[in-house]
Amino acid sequence: MEFEIWWLLGIPLFFTLGWTAARIDIRQLISESRSLPRGYFKGLNFLLNDEPDKAIDAFIDIVRLDPEAVDLHFALGNLFRRRGETERAIRVHQNLLARPDLPTEQKTQAMYELGQDYLKAGLLDRAEETYNLLVNSPFEAQARRALLEIYQREKEWARAIEAANALQECGAGGRQKEIAQFYCEIAQDELVHTNTDAALANLEKALAADRNNVRAIILMGDVYMANGDAEIALSTWRRVEQQSVPHVALVAQRLMDAYRKLDKAQEGLNLLKNYLADAPSIDLLEVAFKATLELEGIEAVNSLVSEELRRTPTLLGLDKLLDGRIMVVPPEVRPELAIIKNLVHGYAQKLARYQCSHCGFKARQFYWHCPGCSKWETYPPRRTEELNVMN
Repeated sequence: MEFEIWWLLGIPLFFTLGWTAARIDIRQLISESRSLPRGYFKGLNFLLNDEPDKAIDAFIDIVRLDPEAVDLHFALGNLFRRRGETERAIRVHQNLLARPDLPTEQKTQAMYELGQDYLKAGLLDRAEETYNLLVNSPFEAQARRALLEIYQREKEWARAIEAANALQECGAGGRQKEIAQFYCEIAQDELVHTNTDAALANLEKALAADRNNVRAIILMGDVYMANGDAEIALSTWRRVEQQSVPHVALVAQRLMDAYRKLDKAQEGLNLLKNYLADAPSIDLLEVAFKATLELEGIEAVNSLVSEELRRTPTLLGLDKLLDGRIMVVPPEVRPELAIIKNLVHGYAQKLARYQCSHCGFKARQFYWHCPGCSKWETYPPRRTEELNVMN
């Protein structure tokens, strides 16, 4: 292919065209920025400086001057909701929905935001009604997540299962662990009302949803124990070890009670000691402490606690050691040791908490469903001090 000299003339031409196009884009950008109200930039600046109250005032002024500014309505409504002024947020989004000229896409968004307002305000019935209208819309996944949250708040576990299944079907991720927990909640309610057959059926469904669900195994043992079958209850609770060794601490007292009922208390104590060797736990030690005192005496108790304290040095363990020591020291020494015991016990109780691994919420008792963040299975079955020592 031969080179033509006149091709060189095209280079300045293309350069000129590109420069002209860039100038047009810059002028258009400047023109658009100048057309924006001055309050918009003020409001944006307040938001960047984390001053939402002043930002709201600035955006309100713009909305008064330009009621057609839909995006600013959305921003204003969200700011009201974040600040806890849910009534004002609801009015903003209701006004948007009342506009006949609002495009379908923005109307759907306004409906979703209104549902969020209702949810934040605790108006769960209205929120549920609003989110149901968003099924089969671009906001379907978000709406179904919100519906699932509502059903959990209201403890409507059967509807929560339906909502979780619907979420999975629309491609919003797996919910098998949550579904298993919902079946466990239903089973626990049935067990309270002594409907053991219904409880057992729901626990089977829980394990079908999540075969590694420890809670379902524990509750299944409770069902058998309620039916008076200690042997099957015992074998069921021993399955917890196969699921998760640390969770054995949650069934330690149940195991010991079942062994006593079968007149095999010493066998039960030996099992607990084996568990302690594999997975040290203050809750497990508590049960083993009482059983050892009952079956083997005070010297065996002190030996047990001393060994555990050497392996896992914690204030909680020291508290148990002092419990044992105070029983064997001479009477004249007991008052001084009791003072030390009370001091250690006070500090130990502050550390005897379970802590959510997601939000950090601490509680005296173990939860499957965190009261702080509403997440499932986020509590390790060990106290915070034990976890700190292990880490």
